[in-house]
Amino acid sequence: MAALALLEDIFNGQIRREQVFRDHSDFLAHDNDWLISRFRFPRAILLELCAELGPNLERETVRSHALPVPLQVLTTLGFLATGSFQRELADRSGISQSCLSRAMPPVWDGIIRLSTRYITFPYDAGDQPNIKAQFAAIAGFPNVIGAIDCTHIAIKAPSEDEFAYVNRKHFHSINVQIICDAQMRLTNIVARWAGSTHDSYILTNSMVGMRLQAGRVRDGWLLGDSGYPLKTWLLTPLTNPQTDRERRYNDARSVVERAIGQLKCRWRCLDRTGGMLLYRPDKVCRIILACGVLHNVAHRHGIPLGEVGALPDDPDPGPVYVQHNQQAIQARQRVIATI
Repeated sequence: MAALALLEDIFNGQIRREQVFRDHSDFLAHDNDWLISRFRFPRAILLELCAELGPNLERETVRSHALPVPLQVLTTLGFLATGSFQRELADRSGISQSCLSRAMPPVWDGIIRLSTRYITFPYDAGDQPNIKAQFAAIAGFPNVIGAIDCTHIAIKAPSEDEFAYVNRKHFHSINVQIICDAQMRLTNIVARWAGSTHDSYILTNSMVGMRLQAGRVRDGWLLGDSGYPLKTWLLTPLTNPQTDRERRYNDARSVVERAIGQLKCRWRCLDRTGGMLLYRPDKVCRIILACGVLHNVAHRHGIPLGEVGALPDDPDPGPVYVQHNQQAIQARQRVIATI
């Protein structure tokens, strides 16, 4: 009878059962090669990130068992780096899946708040000489301030406006605008448009596109593919290059494709070969932006990345049916003549 009474008291909440917490893995005890393979950064950079993000991640709980900041940061980086399921990561980290699910969004948001330090577009003349010189070295012609393209990040079918997210390859995605410099550092990333949105529409409605169209940059070009209209500030490929100069001109923009390859290979959650991101579109956009910031953090610190393998082709954005500006056509011909 006493045993039955004890069970009844427990059931009714009169006796509090002792909460058992698993030991949290001390990931930072491992060597740098191990840390880079799983979290993409060595110990020193991980500690720096923890220090920067810490003030917004330290939370008090009624049980006084808040997750340590390093565990929050590293488990989130582990998800971004591998795209593994939350339950697998949680088990490896010694925390519950629900705890990990709550911990990751504040880390993404903290990383995004660092974007003004790590992702900047060279609007001002003082920011452009080094970028132009690097592009001239690889492209063979002057005044290039960036290369632009879009890439698709696969997502599960959303519950609202589902058809808008279906791209030209018939899977659901976010269409992401990427602009990079000659060293594959990102200078702009726009992650807010559904997969059916055309690349040129994203540029036209982006801050960079509006400012360039308004003449914010007087002496500089972006390099884009045939998914964009030819403009005085946006050079696009020739449809049928005939000479070596024309072929070299067409190849100059390939640096942005390599940058996108690096981004997806370092942060495998963005790579469709690993499946799709099982989150609402707004959360996926935050994940993408956080990965863009971390891509530049890795570049700034020279963090090595293994060989970038072939990734699935992005959907062709389709042709742009516009009448090219005659002034832009002449500018393109002058550029080709300098190669």
